[in-house]
Amino acid sequence: MITPLIILLLLVAPGLLAWVLSPSLGLTAWSSQRRAYGLGLCFVFFGIGHFAQTNGMVAMLPEFVPARRELVWLTGAGEWLVALGLFTTRFQRVATLAGLAMFVGFFPANVWAAWQQTGLGGHQWGLVYLWIRAPLQAILIVWSLRLLALTPAQKTTA
Repeated sequence: MITPLIILLLLVAPGLLAWVLSPSLGLTAWSSQRRAYGLGLCFVFFGIGHFAQTNGMVAMLPEFVPARRELVWLTGAGEWLVALGLFTTRFQRVATLAGLAMFVGFFPANVWAAWQQTGLGGHQWGLVYLWIRAPLQAILIVWSLRLLALTPAQKTTA
């Protein structure tokens, strides 16, 4: 099961790259910007999965969910919008909040897919998969909460 490792690598890659380059460029490895870029890369990856593996994603949803294929495409596009927001300083905070909502809102689909042993990744392993997925989900949520704490709210002018 390589997907969780890819996600973790994408999450930390911008910070690791800055850490490697920091002696010559004077970069701060774990700045909020690099945290946002890492999370944004994860959302690009998540969105790709929705389009490249649509059938597997559809299988993760219960039969009673209407327009499952279209819902998979819509959520994939939403993940790309979150990624774009994370790559843009102006929209980082709202994108992080949207990403948090996705992490919480989409997790039941992962639980259902593991329960049914259907879908992509390790869902075929059954509930054992949640021993990997739940901690990964927690890491993504904590990463997002930390990013929120580091990202100042935009000031509005009247």
